[in-house]
Order: sequence, then C-alpha cells, then structure tokens
Amino acid sequence: MSKATRTDTRSPALHVADSHDLIRVHGARENNLKDVSIEIPKRRLTVFTGVSGSGKSSLVFNTIAAESQRMINETYSAFVQGFMPTLARPEVDVLDGLTTVITVDQQRLGADPRSTVGTVTDANAMLRILFSRLGAPHIGPPSAYAFNVPSVRASGAITVERGGKKAVKATFTRTGGMCPRCEGRGEVSDIDLTQLYDDSKSIAEGAFTIPGWKSDSFWTVRLYAESGFLDPNKPIRDFTKKEMQDFLHREPTKVKVEGVNLTYEGLIPKIQKSFLSKDKEAMQPHIRAFVERAVTFTTCPECDGTRLSEGARASKIKGISIADACVMQISDLAEWVRGLDEPSVAPLLTTLGRTLDSFVEIGLGYLSLDRPSGTLSGGEAQRVKMIRHLGSSLTDVTYVFDEPTIGLHPHDIQRMNDLLLRLRDKGNTVLVVEHKPETIAIADHVVDLGPGAGTAGGTVCFEGTVEALRAGGTITGRHLDDRAALKETVRKPTGTLEIRGATANNLRDVDVDIPLGVLAVVTGVAGSGKSSLLHGSIPAGEDVVSVDQSAIRGSRRSNPATYTGLLDPIRKAFAKANGVKPALFSANSEGACPNCNGAGVTYIDLAMMAGVATPCEECEGKRFQASVLEYHLGGRDISEVLAMSVTEAEAFFGTGEARTPTAHKILERLADVGLGYLTLGQPLTTLSGGERQRLKLATHMAEKGGVYILDEPTTGLHLADVEQLLGLLDRLVDSGKSVIVIEHHQAVMAHADWIIDLGPGAGHDGGRIVFEGTPADLVAARSTLTGEHLAAYVGA
Repeated sequence: MSKATRTDTRSPALHVADSHDLIRVHGARENNLKDVSIEIPKRRLTVFTGVSGSGKSSLVFNTIAAESQRMINETYSAFVQGFMPTLARPEVDVLDGLTTVITVDQQRLGADPRSTVGTVTDANAMLRILFSRLGAPHIGPPSAYAFNVPSVRASGAITVERGGKKAVKATFTRTGGMCPRCEGRGEVSDIDLTQLYDDSKSIAEGAFTIPGWKSDSFWTVRLYAESGFLDPNKPIRDFTKKEMQDFLHREPTKVKVEGVNLTYEGLIPKIQKSFLSKDKEAMQPHIRAFVERAVTFTTCPECDGTRLSEGARASKIKGISIADACVMQISDLAEWVRGLDEPSVAPLLTTLGRTLDSFVEIGLGYLSLDRPSGTLSGGEAQRVKMIRHLGSSLTDVTYVFDEPTIGLHPHDIQRMNDLLLRLRDKGNTVLVVEHKPETIAIADHVVDLGPGAGTAGGTVCFEGTVEALRAGGTITGRHLDDRAALKETVRKPTGTLEIRGATANNLRDVDVDIPLGVLAVVTGVAGSGKSSLLHGSIPAGEDVVSVDQSAIRGSRRSNPATYTGLLDPIRKAFAKANGVKPALFSANSEGACPNCNGAGVTYIDLAMMAGVATPCEECEGKRFQASVLEYHLGGRDISEVLAMSVTEAEAFFGTGEARTPTAHKILERLADVGLGYLTLGQPLTTLSGGERQRLKLATHMAEKGGVYILDEPTTGLHLADVEQLLGLLDRLVDSGKSVIVIEHHQAVMAHADWIIDLGPGAGHDGGRIVFEGTPADLVAARSTLTGEHLAAYVGA
C-alpha cells in the first residue's frame, strides 16, 4: 500500500480559513429574547444556563439550530423540500459562522409498536447480518431474522419477451422473520365481551353496556334489534351458533330499518372501528376508561413475545438465537459478542461490539435491544440518540444538547460529561442547555441568560469562564455552589403504604413499606427500578395521584388557561359582567376571529417552499372578533387578560371588580409551582419539558388524593428554583398529604424525611432495596453509591 509523502507548506501566519472560529449572533428576538448579541467559540464546550423560561432554548434551539437546519434544507431541490418540515426564518438580524447542527433533544422516540431500541440504533441490523452468516440452521438472508418483514409466497404465469412471447410458470418466495400471529408486535389484543354486554339480558332489555349506546339510538342498539339477523327479545346467552356469529363477526351487510338503508356489521369489528382506531389519549375520560377495561393485551402465545417466526427462533449461534440475543441485557450481549471469534465477519463484530459498548459507556447497559422505544424516558431517549453520534466520523459540526443529565444519578453524570468532552475533542462545537452544576463546571465557555423568566428574561447576563461566573453576581453564579443541608429533625410517619412481592421489570420480589405523612424520596442509579417500584407496583385504589413525565397532549390552540380549566371561570366572569354568553369569550368557539378561526395567525402554505405564519391582519393576533373585545372586566378585555402573566393575573382576579375566587385559586397553584412568569395564552407547544411537568403538578394539586407520586420534579429547574420546589413539597406534606418523589437531585434527597435507595446497579444488577432510612443515616453509612455522593454534596 503506497502512501503519499506530505510536505508541510503551512506558514507560521494564521491561514485565513482558520480565522472563522466564532458563531456570531446579532439581534436575536425569538420568543422573549431582547435583541441578544453574543459570540460563541467554535470547537469548545459552551453551556447555556439561566432560570426556567429565561430564553436558553429560544437562543440555542429556535435561533442557532433552526437557522442551520433551514439553510441546509434550502440546498435541496424544491421537490425534495416538499417532503421536509417547513421552517420559518428565526427573528434575528445576523447569524454568522454557523456549521451543520445536529440536535440531540429529549423528544420521546416514536411509540410505534414495532420500534425497539435495536431498530432505532441499527444494532438489530448488524445482528441480523451476523445470524444470516453464522446462524445454524441457515434460514436465509438478513430479512429472515427481521420481525418487521413478513414471509411472502406467490406463484403464477409470467410472460417472457425473448424472440417470441412465451408464458413461463414462476414462483416467488421471500423469507421474513415476522411472527404471523402478532405481525411482529409481540402481543395480541383481545376484546373482553363481558364489558360490551350483559348476556343474561336481551337487546330489548338493554343488554349493551357500551358508553353512548342508548336504547333509542337508531345507529347502534335499534340497528341490532331490527336487523332481522337476531331475536331482540332473546337473552344473548341463548343465541344459536349462527345468531352469535352474526351478532359478533358478520361482515358489513346492507339492511333496511324503518325504510332507511343502513349498514349492519358484527359487534367486534364495529367496536374496533369506532373505539380502537382512535388515539386513546384524545378520548373523553369515561370512554378511555371503557376501552382500558374492554381491551386486554396479552403476550403472543405463538412467539412468546419475541415477535419472530419459528425459523428465526430456531437458528442459533453457540446455542443463542437472535431472540435470545435481543432479550439479553446489553452489557451481557456485549460480552457475548466479544466471545465470538470468526474471521469471516471480524469487521462486523468489531462495529457491533463498539455500538454495544457505547450503550454501556453512556449508562444504558441495563436496557435490552427488544425494549419498545416508546417506553424510554426523555433522558433515556436522548442518550440512545447520542449513540449514533459517538462513533461518527463527522467533525466540525455543532452538537446541541437539551439537558443531557436529566434522569441521571450523580454517579452517571460524570460519564455523560466525559462523552460531551469526547465529542468536543474530536473537533466539534458542543452547545449544552443545562442546570446541573457538575456539567456547568466542565464548560470552556458559559452563557448565562436572565435575569428572570418570561418578559423578565431574554438578556445575556454573563459570558465567560466558570470561575468568572462564580465571581459574578448573576443568579446562576450566586447559586452555583449552593448546598442543601441535612434536616436536623425529620417528620414522623402517620402510616405506611405497603408494597409486597413487587416483580415489575427488573424488581426482585421487593417488599417495602413507604412511610406516609412525610416527604419520602426514592432514589438509585438510572435503571435500578425506581419507576417500576412506584408506577408499576403501587396497588390500585390507594388514593394516589401520580404526576409522571409523559407529554402533555395539546395543539397550538391549547394554552395554560385551557389546560388547567382556568378559562371556564374567566369566561363566566366576563359573561356575567356583560350580560352575554360565555361562548363569546372562547377563541375556539363563537368569539373566534373569522379570518384566522381564533388561531391569532394565518398559515400560508407555499407548496414546496417553506410555509409562513403571519399575525392575522383582522384581529392583529388577538384571536377574537372586534365586537368581543368591546366587553370588559375590571377595565380589561379578554385578549388583554390572556396576555397577562400568571403573577399579574393572580393580583387581577384576587381583588376589585374582577375578583373571581375559582380563577384565583388555580392561579395560586400555578405560582406555587414556579410558573408565575408564564402568560395565560402562551401555546402549550412552546413550553419546555420541566414547565409541562409543573403545569401538570399544578392541575393535580386540586385533586383529592392523599398520596402524591412525583417523577423527578426538578427536571428543567434552575438551582435557584429548586429551593422554591422544596418549599412547595413541604407545604403539601404539612397540609396532610403524603409525598413520594423519584429524584436524583441531592438537594431533594437532603431535604427528605425518608430515603429508599434502589440498586446497587442498573438492570439485572439492580432491582433490590439497598438502603431505607433517614438522609443522615444514609450519609453516615456511605454504604451505597447514593450515600457516597450525598455525603460529598453536604460536605460530611
């Protein structure tokens, strides 16, 4: 192999191409940014800090990342751009020195039932090639091991045009790995007929127990009663075999009922079309409860949940099938791959081993490749996306991370820091939005936004090194070295919540008594079984309110006022004060501006070019008809009220002519969870993950439950806001509630009355209780990883 001789012709002077070492932002005004101008060094690690809502995401994601993506999209042909998301140009005067941006955010991975950790990271693709080469018995190409590829067989005559036309008999087969029974989903759905009807009654006696199916309904009950296929006066249990077949499974058939042509079909396909084809989350609560009762999902009996056909399960390497490999914990699978010594596939084994080692390195060694991607938390999803980039050959790109330490135990944060530094050291620019002091400490450059949130933020308070930040007078600088002290006295429990024999996911027959009437914290490394213990094992009907990290569902028309139910009392107060209908004060109902239908903006679709959203000319973005804005309450119209921040609105609805106790109570709860800066009409789609969880917490605080389970409530909280959250948790406990928190933040651990620590490791190395007791006892014992980190945190 010949190698070219290199002659170094570089002069001592800096080459002009190397002078572009800054990303310059001038005049950024996206969301709440106030004409921000900064310079960010390239090929360095820059951390963006500031209180929640100060404008970090607006600067990093909505300005820098969005413009880079938009400019890349513009290099494609107009035809290709038609298939891409349409991006508007950010509100900024100058963006200079941009490089290609790769965004690694916390958007959950798609919840498609056939999407798994293995398919998302291409580890499955490599395993399939491996088994197609080495598996015995050999069953076919890589597709024969793919649970997303069905087997196909076809035969028939084809015409070959060679000289004279000639018909030739041909057969075609393709071996796929999909289990034919569950179609690669691993589970089959079954409808519980006892939830649909009472078989001791006849249809005429009201046998149906389906919500909305009333006895006089022409399209449902009367259709079955008068179809002619069934006897409506006979109890369903006495139906003949043919009647039962017609009742449950009959194909769509035209029938005439009282002279009207209707389509009759069996009850099961009718239920599947009317209920099961819809998004469960978008259903009304009583309909959702019915669907959850009526439909049961069970593991596929044919493939035992592996999703694979019999042939794919039978083909093995050293006694391990591809199904066994995907069920293994990834750290164990990496060991197994290292043990394979086969020169014919050596490069493949090296690449697969490297990918699996990346999982372990990033703290996800406890996952398995068959884990459905929709079940990963936001933090896990972000780290899975990182795996694609760790082995990447790309350099000189900009990586943008959104709080990569979310869901990580202090023990794992160091690993994440090492990975961020590794990406930087390959010659990349790394931009991180982060609140954790451990990650801020490794930054080459820090940009602190603030000083407050919402309209009180949006300016750059500090730029420079971490040492200079500590010496500076900003909120972040002052709180960077904050340490919560252990409580001198802890509360006494008023009872216990018993969990016995918990085996969900990786839990190992766990028995634990969680004290009630106190602040209890459940902690442990990522993957140790915390969520499985609380969300998967607490008995039903225990008066429990669970606030997890699942996304809030809502369109760009949804806002904090609609989500919390605040808009109802406000509309009624406006209606009462002006003697008109409440519907006039809804932008989604009668009061909506006819030009923009209450959206406040008009969307112009420019076909293959980027669509444009412009403020509605008629209502000037106020969303309401001009006649509605003539009605006032306390001197304000409805659009002015929706433009208020929570803090302003709390004062407005607390006294005077506009006094509305119901609305005031909801606003108090929003202020309590630290959302005082949000405007009432801000679209939910613009809220951060931490803001959404606290919005959910504010709505749940109105519920009557005695036990609150919170899943990492410090997510997205600035160091200065954690203190306010601890005060809220204390108020909840002091009001007689029991609060159980899944948390990694040492300040919350130190503030707890009782700590339950799971571990000692993740996956099959976890699932056990390694400590129960007070934080002081945990620090004194230092017997677990959590104990060591908490002791270091409080300076013990």
